[in-house]
Amino acid sequence: MNMKKISLTLLTLMILFGSLGAQNKTQVDRPKLVVGIVVDQMRWDYLYRLYDRYGEAGFKRLLNEGFSFDNCMVNYIPSFTAVGHSTIYTGSVPSIHGIAGNDFIEQTTGRSIYCTEDFKVKGVGLDDPENKAGKMSPYNLQVSTVTDQLKYATNSRSKVIGVALKDRGSILPAGHAADAAYWFDAKSGRWITSSYYMKELPKWVKQYNSKNMPEKYLSQDWNPTYPISTYIQSPDSKMLGNYELGFKGYETPSFPMKTSQMMKTLGVSLIQYTPYGNTTTTDIAKLAIDNENLGNNKFGDTDFLAISYSSPDKMAHHYSINSILTEDAYIKLDQELADLLGYLDRKVGKGKYLVFLTADHAGTPNAKYMNENKMSGALVRLMTYEKKINEYLKSKYGRDDLVRSFNNYQVNFNYTAIKHAGINLEDLKQTCIDYLQTIDGVLYAVDMKKASVATVPQYIKEKIINGYNREYSGEIQIVLGAGSYDLEFSEPTKGGTHGTWGPDDAHIPFILMGWKIPHGSTTDEVYMTDIAPTISALLKIQMPNGAIGKPVDYKMK
Repeated sequence: MNMKKISLTLLTLMILFGSLGAQNKTQVDRPKLVVGIVVDQMRWDYLYRLYDRYGEAGFKRLLNEGFSFDNCMVNYIPSFTAVGHSTIYTGSVPSIHGIAGNDFIEQTTGRSIYCTEDFKVKGVGLDDPENKAGKMSPYNLQVSTVTDQLKYATNSRSKVIGVALKDRGSILPAGHAADAAYWFDAKSGRWITSSYYMKELPKWVKQYNSKNMPEKYLSQDWNPTYPISTYIQSPDSKMLGNYELGFKGYETPSFPMKTSQMMKTLGVSLIQYTPYGNTTTTDIAKLAIDNENLGNNKFGDTDFLAISYSSPDKMAHHYSINSILTEDAYIKLDQELADLLGYLDRKVGKGKYLVFLTADHAGTPNAKYMNENKMSGALVRLMTYEKKINEYLKSKYGRDDLVRSFNNYQVNFNYTAIKHAGINLEDLKQTCIDYLQTIDGVLYAVDMKKASVATVPQYIKEKIINGYNREYSGEIQIVLGAGSYDLEFSEPTKGGTHGTWGPDDAHIPFILMGWKIPHGSTTDEVYMTDIAPTISALLKIQMPNGAIGKPVDYKMK
């Protein structure tokens, strides 16, 4: 080859590589993968209450390498699972995004709606495609998610997948434009989806289902991570059953828990109430990363994996947050997080992915436990007042069917009966408010449409306004006193719940770690509605179309 040809070849190569370099420089700088982790019913203080029980590679790694917003609050009521997952990923509130509860009442008809129900679709991965467990989609979510916005920003080149035991914990975060959302059918023990996403399960999900891993996990029993005597953050194991609900045939919980025996009568659905529910969730998340090449997008775009760990909520409801079982569950969850983060390091590359960890809501301590320790706490069984309030209203209005139901700490009226009887709605509401405020444990009863002028603290007032959806919320918001809650278990003094306005239910973790995130923390107040706008800003994409939050500064002191 003569010098002229060599020079021409070199010039061509220089132009080619120069052009490629220019293209790379103009490409938006983004992480290869975003992993959103929601821990269902995780209180912020779990980060530190059990800090010395955690290993170095899970919660501690998030805190020691990431940026923690130590004063992140839920800024609406009611604080429930579907609402929280929707708010995290939309940056919006029930008033706008439309998910007013796990179940909510269509006010014009009185029909109860499950948050992700969609009878137009079919189940995929079930023996019967008409099985209600599979007839799910994000149809009821009325705004876009940060995952939708990522899809829009990349013309759908980004891949988005949701994973959770609960359908709502997978579907709502994954958004409308997701490639897939997978959830667990507790009856069959399979991971499933719906025809909204696909016609049949991918081969890798089918293979996992064929291994019957949930059964195999339960056959190992639930054993303590550490010696029982070291569990000093919970009541003594000899007190098991004081605050914990049992199961049919196993009314008094034990630890170790003989899940291998319990499964024989209770079925594989038992896994939801054990740390193994988190293990099977991690399994599916890792398989999705590997088989869907998440973080190794063929177009070079950012992918998104939305994971929700549902079992912590199931366990906190059943055993209460004041239980040695819940304590051990978080120690084991820490190990799951370490496994997941290590897997991301190997598959995607340390520093090349962005993780955020948060919760859909927190949880209130068991009232019996609080009272026994001379602290405030009360159980208010609102359902018992449904009949009583209608009897009271009959004495004034001559009808005992004016209140349709109590749900989500709200009063739903029977508008047909009210209209037929010619009753003035404003007068009826005030009568109900006066009655409700005589109930022990009720702090306020507020007319939703007049919340802005109600004589309640501004902090609570804003939460009521944000939580009120005119289509799906009741007319009156019942606000309980601090430490009080409504629980309808057969043994209401046991177990636990959430849904109220106070820090017990509203103070959640929010940690960013990974791609371009410095180490640090702040106690400045931020809100759940700020999470999606923050992720949007980091990705340089438009925030969701119903967002009311703002990007937070993760470079603060």
